[in-house]
Amino acid sequence: MSSLVQSVDWLAIAPPTIAAVVGLVVLVADLFVSEARKPLLGRLSVAGLAAATLMLLPLLDADRSTFCLVGDEGVCSYTADRFTLVIQFLVLGGAFLAALLSVTALKDEGKRLPEGEYWFLFLSSAAGAALLPASRDLATLIVALEVASLPAFALVGLRHGDRKSSEAALKFFLSSVTATAVSLLGISFVYAATGTLHLTLIAERIQDVDGQFHTLTQTGVVLTLIGFAFKTAAVPFHFWVPDTYVGAPLPIAAYLSVIGKAVGFSGLVLVTVVALPSYADVWGPALAALAALTMTVGNVGALRQQATRAYSAVRLLAWSSVGQAGYLLVPIAAAAYSGDAEKSIGSTVAYALMYGAVNLGAFAVAALVGRAHRLNRVTDYRGLYASSPLTALLLGFFLLCLAGLPPGIIGLFAKVTVFSAAVDAGLGWLAVVMAVNVVIALVYYLQWTALLFRAPEGEPVKHRIPAPLTAALALTGVIGIALSGAPQLVLRFTGTGLF
Repeated sequence: MSSLVQSVDWLAIAPPTIAAVVGLVVLVADLFVSEARKPLLGRLSVAGLAAATLMLLPLLDADRSTFCLVGDEGVCSYTADRFTLVIQFLVLGGAFLAALLSVTALKDEGKRLPEGEYWFLFLSSAAGAALLPASRDLATLIVALEVASLPAFALVGLRHGDRKSSEAALKFFLSSVTATAVSLLGISFVYAATGTLHLTLIAERIQDVDGQFHTLTQTGVVLTLIGFAFKTAAVPFHFWVPDTYVGAPLPIAAYLSVIGKAVGFSGLVLVTVVALPSYADVWGPALAALAALTMTVGNVGALRQQATRAYSAVRLLAWSSVGQAGYLLVPIAAAAYSGDAEKSIGSTVAYALMYGAVNLGAFAVAALVGRAHRLNRVTDYRGLYASSPLTALLLGFFLLCLAGLPPGIIGLFAKVTVFSAAVDAGLGWLAVVMAVNVVIALVYYLQWTALLFRAPEGEPVKHRIPAPLTAALALTGVIGIALSGAPQLVLRFTGTGLF
């Protein structure tokens, strides 16, 4: 009789495990640490995320799997392959940068944000987000999705006495729970048709589903995608984004804009390309339509933002992130039509890395300006070059990267990569829609960039940059500039290893 006891590859699961363990340590330590020493919890959390990110390095040598079926070691629930490691690097590295922003934000907020609860929830969400790309069965995938999401709801509404924050959290929670419920219904349909939750086994068995279950399976495929489409802020599941980003503490808005999207896109890739390749005729057209709709609505929404409106800078970044989600969906849709699905997925991962670095950099500048201008309007950035030249140059660089213009070469490179994925897959119409949206996006990105270098109204406001904010700005700036100098490194790094 074979043993039912599984061996655990602790090195493979180290990155999410470290984040989770440090979160528990912070929760317990919060009970014993005096109020004056609470900032130590932030330093511990930042160090824990740095350690979790560094633990990806020993995993680069070979694919590792654990929690495998007894008697069939080829079917596992956790796999650390190249795709997993790249997404985990994006998630943990992005969480590390958002944690640096959080250290300053917590100090500025005073007692309105409880530090112990904040860091516990933040690390718990990061652990779930790091687990998701390694998940290779639908049960683990959904658990990871909810572990990443549930603490994020609390983080959005954690600011004491802020009605706007509470409303944002409630909207985020209700819409997310609805999407998750629909997704679970879809998973139950897929399980009913195949009798398994493991992605590779689903891919094998779903091709031989009885005719009477064919409609049930198609419905399950579509419903399963809804939960992940919500996380990516794909239209029409995007309506929570602007209010949530404005109501949340700014580091959490930055976290959701990058890590939340990484979670959604990695889940979409695993469900579609790994588990359901034989149903590409169902999810391919659906994702292509979502991509076109998402980039159009996102860019038009950003274009309509009024520069003098309260929190217009954060709202513009929120609508911009919806538009960017549309670009990220294009290569996943292209994988349904392409003869080289791995190359298409590599395009999405490459674009996500570029977007993650420069969008976090843009939020870091927004956090800095927001310290002096609480309403954080786009007009508050007028003349930023006069008071803080380096900060203005960095924000201009980040915005040009998002627009895909030199000197933001990495942004241009990423957009060309996504564009070519659509053309190679025969989705010419989607490539045309993307080209039109890139032009629309140029308007608001260039308007904001030009505002940075205009003469300030009145005396320029000096921005004192705390050390954690300086570190976040420096890291995002260095990554963006380095990748613009050698953009070919991104595609070399993003070979997915899924196949």
